Amino acid sequence: MTVSPMSSVPVLILPGRGNSDPQHWQSRWEAAQPNFRRVIQDDWERPVCAAWRQRLEAAVAASDAGTVLVAHSLGCLAAAHWAAGSRGRVKAALLVGVPDPLRPTFPPELVGFAPVPMRPLPFASIVVASTDDPYGSWEHSRACASAWGSQLVTIGAAGHINTASGFGEWKEGLGLLESLMQ
Repeated sequence: MTVSPMSSVPVLILPGRGNSDPQHWQSRWEAAQPNFRRVIQDDWERPVCAAWRQRLEAAVAASDAGTVLVAHSLGCLAAAHWAAGSRGRVKAALLVGVPDPLRPTFPPELVGFAPVPMRPLPFASIVVASTDDPYGSWEHSRACASAWGSQLVTIGAAGHINTASGFGEWKEGLGLLESLMQ
């Protein structure tokens, strides 16, 4: 998989809880593109938002200008919290499968992700939502996209837009990412 317009733009991959397995679209994109780099967290299973924000802050500071974020699930919430309190700059963000930390099913061991900052992001962004995501409703994704000033892309009944939902390479997602990079 080669996407030439993306070859020079620095991209930070922000997986959700548990990290992204090797077949996940984030991992595939990272493996195919030398300029894609994963933000590694200390604890993938019991995330603390403040710690995840610090890791993102350090990664953005070490990255080149024009960096783009590619977040999935809890990584989206970490990006929103980071953007609300950072002076670091990124060009854009692709935010996929935004979970709702106020849902009764949101695991209690995920600390500090609520409330979700609901103010405009200081960069261009696309929120990709599924109509049947078990971790966040379409309405929640729509509200986040509206508050963040993001373009909302609804892809139908696609689960959590992960490996378990059948998303491996996800060429349509690469197309969305490419549109943010231009």
